Amino acid sequence: MPVRLDEVVARFGGDLAGDGAVSISGIAPLDEAGPDQLSFLANAKYRSRLADTRAAAVILAPECAAACPVARIVTAQPYLYYARVAQWLHPLPRPPAGRHPTSVVEADVPASACIGAHAYVAAGAVVGERVVIGAHSSVAEQCVIGDDAWLAASVSIYRGCRIGRRAIIHSGAVVGSDGFGFAREPDGQWLKIPQSGGVIVGDDVEIGANTTIDRGALGDTVIEDGVKLDNQIQVAHNVHIGAHTAMAGCVGVAGSARIGRRCTVGGAAVILGHLSIADDVNISAGTLVAKSITQAGTYTGAVPFLEHAEWLKNFARLRHLEAMADRIRALELRLAELEKKS
Repeated sequence: MPVRLDEVVARFGGDLAGDGAVSISGIAPLDEAGPDQLSFLANAKYRSRLADTRAAAVILAPECAAACPVARIVTAQPYLYYARVAQWLHPLPRPPAGRHPTSVVEADVPASACIGAHAYVAAGAVVGERVVIGAHSSVAEQCVIGDDAWLAASVSIYRGCRIGRRAIIHSGAVVGSDGFGFAREPDGQWLKIPQSGGVIVGDDVEIGANTTIDRGALGDTVIEDGVKLDNQIQVAHNVHIGAHTAMAGCVGVAGSARIGRRCTVGGAAVILGHLSIADDVNISAGTLVAKSITQAGTYTGAVPFLEHAEWLKNFARLRHLEAMADRIRALELRLAELEKKS
């Protein structure tokens, strides 16, 4: 349904400059928005794009307001404002309650839940109100799925895992698979260690497509409230991720690592096992975290890429760093002796 600009401001705040009666039917990028759409400018370095926008209005920061040729909503956090308006204008459509005739439901499920085609809910599972379990998804025995949680198609929740309220789990995700635990025999063979813990996922957590979260070996793997995990992330056994931490795609977290609250982890970063990461830590994309981080801040360990031949030439020298350090120490000692004699 179209809404007026002044309705948007009445709901979300901000300062409106322009005709409040302008009607908005959706949100689009600056270079694609039409005369019935709202747009936003989150980064001031792109302010030159304002001149050519056809949007009905733009959400932007105070320092960019003068450059905007159309109606504008001025706010200190335009990206956050855009996200709130987008949620309001484009709510996720929930499927109707009920069970598909091909689903297999062995537990007591409330009438408000939606169970998709070929989905499976085992005996002893607890499913909350208004839960959506998508087609071909599986909820094993002793699982708890909180109110308003949404499992997309082909999600697997293993035995004894707990999913919080309003959680969103995307297709292909696996919660509660065995952790990678093996002990080596004297002859080199591997003996599997039973993974007897579970996974506890808090409220308002989002888990991306094809992300895997392993169950604990003894205690539980814990994902606290408000955590956001992108696609194709691996979370190993007994990891603990603090509330409102966000991780981008292809992050790998090894077993028993403990990550604080409100952290961010860039794509393809790797956190080794048994480490602790403090609250409010930002880890850049591609960083290898090989020791614990005890203070808030931004940490980067990526090496910029080079042309291949240049990379080979430069990094070949890494093998000789220790020898070079020894030679420098020896030269420093000789220089110190010469200075004493002079």
